[in-house]
Amino acid sequence: MPQESKMPALPEITKDLTIPKLFYRIAQKYGRDKVAMREKEFGIWRPITWHDYLENVKYLTLGMVRLGLRKGDKVAMIGDNRPEGLWAEMAALCAGGVAVWLFQDCLVDEIQYIIDHSDTRFLFGEGQEEVDKSISIFDGCPKLERVIWDDPKGMRNYDQDYLMSLKELQRLGRELDKKEPGLFEEMINKGRGDDIALLFYTSGTTGRPKGALLSHWNMLTMGKNLMSLDPCFETDDFVSYLPFAWIGEQMMSVSCGLQVGFTINFPEEPETAQENIREIGPHVMFAPPRLYEQMTRTVQVKYLDSTWIKKKIYELAKSIGYHVADLKFQKKPIPWYWKCLRWLAYISMQKKLKDHLGLSRIRYAYTGGAAMGPDHFRFFHAMGVNLKQIYGQTEIAGISVVHRDGDIKFDTVGTPIPGTEVKITEDGEIISRSDSVFQGYYKNPEATAKTLKDGWLYSGDRGFIDEDNHLVVFDRSKDVMTLSDGRPFSPQYLETRLKFSPYIKDAWVIGDKRDYVTAVMCIDYSVVGKWADENKLSYTSYPELSQKPEVYDLVEKQIRNANKDLPEVARVRKFVNLYKEFDADDDVLTRTSKLRRAFVEKRYGEIVDALYLDSNVVHIDTTITYEDGRKSHIKTDLHIQEVRD
Repeated sequence: MPQESKMPALPEITKDLTIPKLFYRIAQKYGRDKVAMREKEFGIWRPITWHDYLENVKYLTLGMVRLGLRKGDKVAMIGDNRPEGLWAEMAALCAGGVAVWLFQDCLVDEIQYIIDHSDTRFLFGEGQEEVDKSISIFDGCPKLERVIWDDPKGMRNYDQDYLMSLKELQRLGRELDKKEPGLFEEMINKGRGDDIALLFYTSGTTGRPKGALLSHWNMLTMGKNLMSLDPCFETDDFVSYLPFAWIGEQMMSVSCGLQVGFTINFPEEPETAQENIREIGPHVMFAPPRLYEQMTRTVQVKYLDSTWIKKKIYELAKSIGYHVADLKFQKKPIPWYWKCLRWLAYISMQKKLKDHLGLSRIRYAYTGGAAMGPDHFRFFHAMGVNLKQIYGQTEIAGISVVHRDGDIKFDTVGTPIPGTEVKITEDGEIISRSDSVFQGYYKNPEATAKTLKDGWLYSGDRGFIDEDNHLVVFDRSKDVMTLSDGRPFSPQYLETRLKFSPYIKDAWVIGDKRDYVTAVMCIDYSVVGKWADENKLSYTSYPELSQKPEVYDLVEKQIRNANKDLPEVARVRKFVNLYKEFDADDDVLTRTSKLRRAFVEKRYGEIVDALYLDSNVVHIDTTITYEDGRKSHIKTDLHIQEVRD
């Protein structure tokens, strides 16, 4: 249940205010009296006060200035979510620079493209892995001058003159501070709200990523508008585990976090994020649908492994939760006896389940970046989690539309946040206008002119506004399918329904202007593997398990469930289990886990062709690429199966 609290006192956002000015103001306010961030190291949460945060940023700023950083210069960061990464970003902004974040699992050619295209001068890397990638691209990036690392593990035998440790950079900053003691504050005061703060590269579903230019004003107005709707407080905890290269993480950690002064918590490792979330119990959470889908699978798998009595308690509590949630969705009063039953469901199951998922203190849980299916939405609301859909883009600083408390429709994304206008063009395209709309694409005036017209941001998404003024996002215009009877259909809708099954990790629905709909399925290896063990099926690898006839029958059952209530022409008629999971390293997904449909259709063209031929097998002979650049040759046969009614 969301907690009722009075609104926090938000700072006045003016064209003179910048992120560094706000940071300096709040760091001075709290000093050593409040924890700004925590990082878990060696099993212990290490607190960092606002005073420590300010000191680290100050000396990094002055260190870069001493090395020649000028206003407008680009500073890039790559690595896991750590305090040092946020210090580097804030230091770049304090010096008047522009921050450029890269996903930590980017391949070498992706890193080289962004570093070269952005004209980055300084690159902050976490440790040896990032340094190795930096060395391999250094000669191909003529503007790159320095690579700064902070984790000394494995760094002993590196002697490149452009490498420098973070501690050494801070030492240079301390020396400059002694010579010019007021320089840091002077640089911060020179900043203006219209200055560019971030050069943010979009996920690139159709080709090379584009660099979106976002100003301090863009970021701060967006944060203020969201906080005025769903307030956070200085006593709140937030767990930063999604890549800083994703606008959603910047939105919460920087745009909102600095305005209210909540504590940011960094997991020990990406692999321990879920465990660390449970330890902290954050008050607000923002994540793409994939994370909530994984949480749902976790619960479903635990249910499958439970005893008979636990299953019955879960089923009863779930049915109560679903009924109460549906009453809320319909804005109907909840009778007193259902409130009593809801309390019993909370005590018997929901409380423990929410605690296990790290959602025990959640006031607001947001999802964005892609569509979430109604099944997942209802699941979390039945559990008492105030999950809301967000709609936005990097080009509008992260968010333009969100669900309101008490006004949630899981087939919509809500209504515009304060200060934002949303319209639908004659062609059905969603356009928006606010102070958070970006300044344009870096070195790409053609794309800027296509996306920005008369102050309106053209999203490329199709949708409509319903009778309650809620925005319904149909899909990306280029992704909307035309079914065999001529009606438009969103493949994302069916894909999210398929992924509600614990056995399905990914799904790709095909059928644009074809006689029927088909699908390429990716099983969840761990869940299906456990199911296979229980059913005494032997297997040695993902490709072998995925092609078992019993597994095909299991997947077909999930497809039949998803087909229910769909028009006849929209139902999946044939499917194939892929020999591997979809992976960003293999260019099938973007770094934010969106399916690159045009690319994947080209890559798996022979599979698509076979699904529409009178054939029950497709021969695969291909090469896949891993994060470290290794390639693996795959030669196998995939079975094609028809879905029985």
